[in-house]
Amino acid sequence: MAELVRLYEENPNPRVVSQVVDVLRNGGLVIYPTDTVYGLGCDIHNTKALERIARIKGVKLEKANFSFICADLSNLSDYVRQIDSQTFKILKRALPGPYTFILPGNNQLPKVFKKKKTVGIRIPANNIAKTLVEQLGNPIVSTSIHDEDELLEYTTDPELIFEKWEKLVDIVVDGGYGNNVASTVIDLSGDEPVVVREGMGSIEDII
Repeated sequence: MAELVRLYEENPNPRVVSQVVDVLRNGGLVIYPTDTVYGLGCDIHNTKALERIARIKGVKLEKANFSFICADLSNLSDYVRQIDSQTFKILKRALPGPYTFILPGNNQLPKVFKKKKTVGIRIPANNIAKTLVEQLGNPIVSTSIHDEDELLEYTTDPELIFEKWEKLVDIVVDGGYGNNVASTVIDLSGDEPVVVREGMGSIEDII
């Protein structure tokens, strides 16, 4: 059974942060807040945890379109091929923020993602997500949690999220009410930016 813990964005309690990071390091699944919707995530290096998320989402792991949640742009070169200055300028304008960027992956990707030509990169403007990734020391592989209710695609209330997910995950971070609009997804892996999904982030501001 999962545990529900509370973190405040302005000043995340270091003890609780360590507790969540320990769960991630030990192969656990964590639901946590971002600047858009709540995410379901695990340590990028833990294949068993990645397989658990894929099973929950009903997808094959090697085909799954999960995002890599990074603390800042310094992580990029670990997983992304050399990008041109135009692409970098777009990333600098947009991040941190409510965007997912699809970028060309490099050969340092974890084994389970080796066949993927691209990766989705997120740097949320949310101090809880940022602190968790910084303390973990590497990205959290993440996917949004959907709600079956068609009127509300994403669950926003952490206590309701906990009720629904407590048997599937190891810890749920209550960081206050989330949004119910997902990130804007932009593919930067080709010659021109392609908007894959319009979400919270404004497109005019960055492209």
